[in-house]
Amino acid sequence: MQPLYNIPTEIIWPTFVPAWVIGDIVIILLSILTGIFIIKKEKRPIPLLLEIVCFTFLYAAIYENFATFVGWYGYGKSMLMIFNVPLTVPLIEALFVYAGIRFGRALKIPTWTIPLLVGMFGVLADLTLDPVSLSQVSDGIGRWSWFIGAGDANWFGAPIYNYLGWFLLCGFAATMFMLGRFWYKKSGYNKIVGYVYPPLTALGALALIVSPLSAFILWLGPFFAKGGWTEYLMLGLGFLILTILLVVWRGRMRRKLTIKDDYIILLIFGVFYLTNIIFATIGGEWKILLWTVLPFSVIHLLILGFGFSRKGLEKR
Repeated sequence: MQPLYNIPTEIIWPTFVPAWVIGDIVIILLSILTGIFIIKKEKRPIPLLLEIVCFTFLYAAIYENFATFVGWYGYGKSMLMIFNVPLTVPLIEALFVYAGIRFGRALKIPTWTIPLLVGMFGVLADLTLDPVSLSQVSDGIGRWSWFIGAGDANWFGAPIYNYLGWFLLCGFAATMFMLGRFWYKKSGYNKIVGYVYPPLTALGALALIVSPLSAFILWLGPFFAKGGWTEYLMLGLGFLILTILLVVWRGRMRRKLTIKDDYIILLIFGVFYLTNIIFATIGGEWKILLWTVLPFSVIHLLILGFGFSRKGLEKR
């Protein structure tokens, strides 16, 4: 398949589509609010802010641009772009990782399982985001477009492995950032380590996601080819992992989750899901709304809500 974009020889102006602009504004505002929250609430905010920056520019943006250059998928031109990719795409992914780790660290589950939880949070989010994005087409230009074979396994126009791909995108980042935070803690919170570990771990996550490990997790490559039943199998395995984690957790907490101290978790995911619900409703995408946006939004928000509930706190 030919790459979607060649090196441009002329100016390509942004496509002004109200839904795209509103979506970008929502994510930018969420990012600003998250930055303010980190500065006010986190004991050592600089490394966490650097995690978000490095995730956005040294990890997700590089990988997403690679995907557009090789012709897997493409994006419409938003107002703010990192080459071929809207800035808000890697930015919202970075917010998911931050909020997911913060939530996971409060649960009474083994530390090594937190990246698995964060990864599945990414899957739940993507199962609502991508079908809506694929439906947002203006003058033949899509907010996001996949280029897949007619016979490939897909869900609302995106290949099945794409949704589990967010398990890797968020899970690998969570793994590396948590290792970096461990190094930072063991160093006695040395300032240099705090500045160094975010870019190093972001690049480490990038190395993981382009490694053969990704193909194995997504469709059991190289033993099977992508586009078949193994993608459903691996996605189902991801949901089995999420179920096991919830069973192990059963509402037990390491620390209290409160609206006052942890509201950013509910804000990031709540606003994100509400935006997708509104866009699907306004666009009349009832099948998308009923089959993927609403159910997966409800599942994720119920998980988060229980973590903040009195019942969950009483079982600490």
